[in-house]
Amino acid sequence: QVRLVESGGGLVQAGDSLRLSCAASGRTFSSTTVGWFRQAPGKEREFVAAILWSGRSTRYADSVKGRFTISRDNVKNTVYLQMNSLKPEDTAVYSCAGRNNGGTSGNTYDYDDWGQGTQVTVSS
Repeated sequence: QVRLVESGGGLVQAGDSLRLSCAASGRTFSSTTVGWFRQAPGKEREFVAAILWSGRSTRYADSVKGRFTISRDNVKNTVYLQMNSLKPEDTAVYSCAGRNNGGTSGNTYDYDDWGQGTQVTVSS
Protein backbone atom coordinates (compact mmCIF):
# COMPACT_ATOMS: atom_id res chain seq x y z
CA GLN A 1 0.00 0.00 0.00
CA VAL A 2 1.16 3.53 -0.74
CA ARG A 3 -0.06 6.68 0.99
CA LEU A 4 -0.67 9.62 -1.33
CA VAL A 5 -1.06 13.28 -0.40
CA GLU A 6 -1.96 15.96 -2.93
CA SER A 7 -1.12 19.65 -2.72
CA GLY A 8 -0.97 22.72 -4.90
CA GLY A 9 -4.61 23.38 -5.62
CA GLY A 10 -6.17 26.81 -5.42
CA LEU A 11 -8.25 29.52 -7.04
CA VAL A 12 -6.90 30.94 -10.30
CA GLN A 13 -8.19 32.81 -13.32
CA ALA A 14 -8.69 31.37 -16.77
CA GLY A 15 -5.39 31.18 -18.61
CA ASP A 16 -3.33 30.83 -15.44
CA SER A 17 -1.17 27.88 -14.43
CA LEU A 18 -0.97 25.62 -11.39
CA ARG A 19 1.30 22.75 -10.44
CA LEU A 20 -0.15 19.95 -8.37
CA SER A 21 2.01 17.59 -6.36
CA CYS A 22 1.33 14.05 -5.23
CA ALA A 23 3.70 12.96 -2.46
CA ALA A 24 3.95 9.24 -1.74
CA SER A 25 5.07 7.17 1.19
CA GLY A 26 4.88 3.47 2.01
CA ARG A 27 5.37 0.92 -0.76
CA THR A 28 8.35 1.43 -3.08
CA PHE A 29 7.37 4.46 -5.10
CA SER A 30 9.57 3.56 -8.06
CA SER A 31 7.29 0.60 -8.83
CA THR A 32 4.08 2.64 -8.58
CA THR A 33 2.28 3.94 -11.64
CA VAL A 34 0.44 7.14 -10.73
CA GLY A 35 -2.66 8.63 -12.26
CA TRP A 36 -4.42 11.94 -11.79
CA PHE A 37 -8.20 12.03 -11.82
CA ARG A 38 -10.68 14.83 -11.24
CA GLN A 39 -14.27 15.14 -10.18
CA ALA A 40 -16.43 18.19 -10.71
CA PRO A 41 -19.64 18.78 -8.72
CA GLY A 42 -22.44 16.58 -9.98
CA LYS A 43 -20.16 14.70 -12.37
CA GLU A 44 -18.39 11.39 -12.33
CA ARG A 45 -14.69 11.11 -11.64
CA GLU A 46 -12.71 11.32 -14.86
CA PHE A 47 -9.20 10.46 -15.92
CA VAL A 48 -6.73 13.31 -16.46
CA ALA A 49 -3.22 11.87 -16.87
CA ALA A 50 -1.02 8.97 -15.81
CA ILE A 51 2.69 8.20 -15.70
CA LEU A 52 4.27 4.78 -15.73
CA TRP A 53 6.26 3.63 -12.70
CA SER A 54 9.46 4.01 -14.75
CA GLY A 55 8.49 7.44 -16.04
CA ARG A 56 8.98 6.22 -19.61
CA SER A 57 5.36 6.45 -20.63
CA THR A 58 2.59 8.95 -20.08
CA ARG A 59 -1.05 9.14 -21.03
CA TYR A 60 -3.47 12.08 -21.17
CA ALA A 61 -7.14 12.68 -21.54
CA ASP A 62 -7.97 14.46 -24.80
CA SER A 63 -9.37 17.40 -22.87
CA VAL A 64 -5.98 18.24 -21.33
CA LYS A 65 -3.52 17.24 -24.06
CA GLY A 66 -1.15 20.07 -24.87
CA ARG A 67 -2.05 21.95 -21.68
CA PHE A 68 -1.17 19.54 -18.85
CA THR A 69 2.10 17.72 -18.25
CA ILE A 70 2.63 14.87 -15.81
CA SER A 71 6.09 14.08 -14.47
CA ARG A 72 7.69 12.28 -11.56
CA ASP A 73 10.73 12.47 -9.33
CA ASN A 74 11.44 9.05 -7.86
CA VAL A 75 14.08 10.50 -5.54
CA LYS A 76 11.53 12.84 -3.97
CA ASN A 77 8.74 10.24 -4.23
CA THR A 78 6.55 12.83 -5.91
CA VAL A 79 4.47 13.07 -9.06
CA TYR A 80 3.62 16.47 -10.51
CA LEU A 81 0.82 17.72 -12.72
CA GLN A 82 1.69 20.98 -14.44
CA MET A 83 -1.51 22.61 -15.62
CA ASN A 84 -1.26 25.50 -18.08
CA SER A 85 -3.90 27.54 -19.90
CA LEU A 86 -6.48 26.58 -17.32
CA LYS A 87 -10.15 26.84 -18.24
CA PRO A 88 -13.24 27.14 -16.05
CA GLU A 89 -14.19 23.60 -17.08
CA ASP A 90 -11.00 22.36 -15.38
CA THR A 91 -12.58 23.22 -12.03
CA ALA A 92 -12.73 20.04 -9.93
CA VAL A 93 -11.23 18.13 -7.04
CA TYR A 94 -8.04 16.56 -8.34
CA SER A 95 -6.88 13.27 -6.84
CA CYS A 96 -3.85 11.13 -7.47
CA ALA A 97 -3.96 7.36 -7.39
CA GLY A 98 -1.38 4.59 -7.44
CA ARG A 99 -1.15 1.07 -8.79
CA ASN A 100 1.74 -1.33 -8.32
CA ASN A 101 3.69 -2.15 -11.50
CA GLY A 102 0.66 -1.52 -13.68
CA GLY A 103 0.31 0.39 -16.93
CA THR A 104 -1.00 3.89 -17.47
CA SER A 105 -4.65 2.98 -17.20
CA GLY A 106 -7.38 5.58 -17.43
CA ASN A 107 -9.78 3.46 -15.39
CA THR A 108 -10.37 4.25 -11.73
CA TYR A 109 -10.83 0.57 -10.85
CA ASP A 110 -7.26 -0.22 -11.88
CA TYR A 111 -5.86 1.92 -9.07
CA ASP A 112 -5.55 0.65 -5.53
CA ASP A 113 -4.52 3.66 -3.47
CA TRP A 114 -6.02 7.14 -3.50
CA GLY A 115 -5.25 10.51 -2.00
CA GLN A 116 -7.82 12.82 -0.46
CA GLY A 117 -7.75 15.32 -3.30
CA THR A 118 -7.05 19.01 -3.76
CA GLN A 119 -9.50 21.61 -5.03
CA VAL A 120 -8.77 23.49 -8.23
CA THR A 121 -11.09 26.37 -9.10
CA VAL A 122 -10.71 28.33 -12.31
CA SER A 123 -12.70 31.55 -12.62
CA SER A 124 -13.67 33.07 -15.94
